[in-house]
Amino acid sequence: MTADGRTPATLALLRFQDRAQSVAVEVDHLAPLGSGDGRYYEARIVVRSGFVNGQVGLTVSLEDLDEWERCLDALEAPEAEAGAGDVTDEVAWGVEWPAGDRSAWLEVVPEDPLEVTVHDMPSTQISVRVPIDDPDQLPENRLRLERLRKALTQPV
Repeated sequence: MTADGRTPATLALLRFQDRAQSVAVEVDHLAPLGSGDGRYYEARIVVRSGFVNGQVGLTVSLEDLDEWERCLDALEAPEAEAGAGDVTDEVAWGVEWPAGDRSAWLEVVPEDPLEVTVHDMPSTQISVRVPIDDPDQLPENRLRLERLRKALTQPV
């Protein structure tokens, strides 16, 4: 909420950050593109660090929010998703969001430090890996997801 009690035009779907850097997905939720079940929203992946600052655009749908929720579930239960015992120390696992090759995407690997890689393969073919020293941010990201989902499904 803003100081005057209104919801801001941009809400974060996710944010991984520490003192030095951050990766966020910000969604412009007040101006849907399309209508009905075909609605989607302009968004951007934003990277901030002492080395690189940038953003890349993408679109987000309600189905993408459901997919991010499944990613959060997987990140909260890494042993179950990784096959408990089937993964060696040399093989990292994680989640990728959003699915498909339609836009830029994120890969989140829950190691110490947590690693978030932003891929812009469809356009520039640049990837940026950002280590985050505070890995315990999943509960906050689940709250961000619910806040955005509520904003997107409210009648206007």
